[in-house]
Amino acid sequence: MTTTPSPGRLPWSIYLLTLAQAFNLTAAVISVTIAALVGTKLAATAALGTIPYGIQFAAVMLFTYPASMLMRRHGRRIVFSLGAVFLISAGLVGYIAVTQESFLLLIVAHGLLGIYIACANFYRFAAVDDLPPEAKARAISWVVAGGVLAAIIGPAIASSLRNVVGHTDFSLCYAAFSALGMLTLLLMALWTPPKTARMHEAGANPVPAVPSGQWNIAIVAAIVSSAGGYFVMNLLMVQASLVMKNICSFDASSRAIQVHVLAMFVPSFFTGSLIGAIGLRQVLITGFMLLLGAAGFGMMDISYHAVFIGLILVGLGWNLVYVGGGALLTQKVSDQERHRWQGINDTLIAGCATLGAFLPAPLLAGFGWMGTNMMMVPLCFAGMFLCWKTFAGAHRRA
Repeated sequence: MTTTPSPGRLPWSIYLLTLAQAFNLTAAVISVTIAALVGTKLAATAALGTIPYGIQFAAVMLFTYPASMLMRRHGRRIVFSLGAVFLISAGLVGYIAVTQESFLLLIVAHGLLGIYIACANFYRFAAVDDLPPEAKARAISWVVAGGVLAAIIGPAIASSLRNVVGHTDFSLCYAAFSALGMLTLLLMALWTPPKTARMHEAGANPVPAVPSGQWNIAIVAAIVSSAGGYFVMNLLMVQASLVMKNICSFDASSRAIQVHVLAMFVPSFFTGSLIGAIGLRQVLITGFMLLLGAAGFGMMDISYHAVFIGLILVGLGWNLVYVGGGALLTQKVSDQERHRWQGINDTLIAGCATLGAFLPAPLLAGFGWMGTNMMMVPLCFAGMFLCWKTFAGAHRRA
C-alpha cells in the first residue's frame, strides 16, 4: 500500500532517485575529467582528442527521445535498468580500449555511456510524477543535488585510479563505470514509481500527443534556459580542462573541476525553495547573469585563478537555469503530455551539450579561451530576454 507523504515532505522514492543521479553524474564527472586526455593520447592527432566525448553527447541526443517514448510505453524503471546495463558495457569496452590503445573502441565506450546518460537524465522528471505542483521544483532540485556526491567522489576516483601499478593508465577509471552500473541496477530493484504514473506509462488510455503548434514562449524559454545553459557550461568546462592542461598540474585541474561540479550541484539543496521564495523569473535571470559573469572572467585573463573563478560562476549559473528551466517546463505541460515534452526538452539539451563537447578544441584553436568566452555573451542575453518576455506576458494576462 502506498502512503501519501505529509505536506511539505517528499516521498522517500525521490531520495533513491537522488542517489541514482549521484551515480549518473559520478560517471559524467569521471568522463569529463579523463575523456579529452585519453582521447588525445589515443587519437592520431590532438585535434581529434575530443571526438569520443563528442560522440558520447551525440548518443545522448539520438537516444533521449526514444528513451522517453519507451518510458511512456514500458515504464521508467525498465528503461532506467536498461540504461544501467549500457553503463556496465561502457566500462568494459572502455577498459579494453585503453589497455589495447584502441581509439575506435574508446569512441564505442563513450557512445554506450551516452546511451546510459540519455536514460538516466530522466531521473529528475521521474521524481515529479504525481507530485502536486508546489512540490515539483523542490523534487527536481533534490534529484539534481545528487551531483554533490558526484563532485566529491568523481574527481577522487579519476585521480586515485588514473595510475595504478599493474594497470594501464586510466583503464580502471573506465572499469569504475561498470561498478556504478551494477549499483544502479540495485537501486532500480528498490525503487518503485508511483502507481498512477505506472498506469500512464503502461499505455492505459493513452492521450494523443500535443500538436506541434502548441509551442509557446514559456516552453521555449524553459528549453532555452536548460539547453542554452547546458551548452555554455559544457563548452566552457571542457575547454577549461584543455586550457588548464597547459597552465597547471593534473591534480590542480582535477580540483578546479571538482569545485566547479560542487558549484553546479550544492545550490540544488536550496534552489527549489529559492524558486518558491522569489519566483522562477528572478531565479532564471540570475542564472544567466552568473553565466555572463563567468564569460567576463574568461575574457579578462588566462590564468589558473581566473579560470577557477569562471568555473565556479558557470557552475552556479548552470544550476539556476537548469533547475529553473525544468521547473518551468513541468508547470506548462500536463501529466499526459509530459513524456513527449520531456523527450523534446532533453533531446535539445543533449544537442546543445553535444555542440558543447565537440566545439571546445576547434574553438580553442581558432579563437582562444578569451574569444570563446566572448561568444557566450549574446546567448546569455538572449536567454535573459526570453525569460523576461515569458513572465512579462504572464503578468499582463493576469
